[in-house]
Amino acid sequence: MVAVGLKELKTHLSAYVAKAKSGEHVIITERGEQVAELAPLSPERQALLRLVAEGKAVWNGGKPQSFPSIPVKGMPISETVVEDRGPR
Repeated sequence: MVAVGLKELKTHLSAYVAKAKSGEHVIITERGEQVAELAPLSPERQALLRLVAEGKAVWNGGKPQSFPSIPVKGMPISETVVEDRGPR
């Protein structure tokens, strides 16, 4: 892990991005205080990007949306399970 001030980061941004790309974490400081971190992509994001590149997934870069509620007729599933189990 390496720490770098904003001025140094601006001047040599490509070098610090290369460090992060190679797996190193770069702590960004402002007036000596740690304010942010430049880090490599997470294994999960790398896997997702690989699936997109292989055509096995589609992703627009945004956060996943929750699934819409699907109205279900009848009893809640928990009651159905209890009923199906019968008397004990």
